[in-house]
Amino acid sequence: MSDDKICYVYILECADKTLYTGWTVDIENRIEMHNKGKASKYTRARLPVKLAYCETHEDKISAQKREWQIKQLSRKEKLKLIKKTLL
Repeated sequence: MSDDKICYVYILECADKTLYTGWTVDIENRIEMHNKGKASKYTRARLPVKLAYCETHEDKISAQKREWQIKQLSRKEKLKLIKKTLL
C-alpha cells in the first residue's frame, strides 16, 4: 500500500451497540467487508455494523496513531466524539 493515499479512521456501531475503531484507505469497501463478516473477528459476531464516525488523515502513520488514541478513550468519550461530529 502506498503511503500517499488518504486514510480514514472510523468508529462503527455494532448491532449490540458496542463500538469498534479501525482505519482504512477505502472506507466504503471496509464497511462492506465488516458487514460480510470478513474484516474483523470482533465485528463478525456483532453484525450488522454501521458507520458512526469517520475522519481523514493524509498518511497511514497518522491514521494508525489516531486509531490508537481513539482506542484509548472510554466508551463515554467515544460517544462524545461521535455526537460532536453530528452537531
